[in-house]
Amino acid sequence: MITGVHTMFYSSQPEDFRAFVRDKLGFSFTDVGEGWLIFNLPEADMGCHPLETQDGKVESGRAHISFYCDDIEKTVADLKAKGVEFTEGIKDEGFGLVTHFRVPGNFAVMLYQPRYSKNK
Repeated sequence: MITGVHTMFYSSQPEDFRAFVRDKLGFSFTDVGEGWLIFNLPEADMGCHPLETQDGKVESGRAHISFYCDDIEKTVADLKAKGVEFTEGIKDEGFGLVTHFRVPGNFAVMLYQPRYSKNK
């Protein structure tokens, strides 16, 4: 039986990214040695979506990782107070309220407040 999902971010600044997740996002972790931290994640969900390219072809084999929260306004304020840089304001994307924040390695990650209810 599957008991969880392991996610992975690849960054040109892995040490800084680990420190960011530990210190700014506040995730607990297991230190497996030599600076490798495996972060303990809260609940998760997974969607399976089609991906169309600009030329209308369907692409496969891509993954996307994002974070979600219960109150995006409060979460953004808390993260900004810790020095997290947001790349845009909060937008309504239909499925939820969405923004993105910058992480070490110079890329952005999505944060959203879902509009859907989760079955537990």
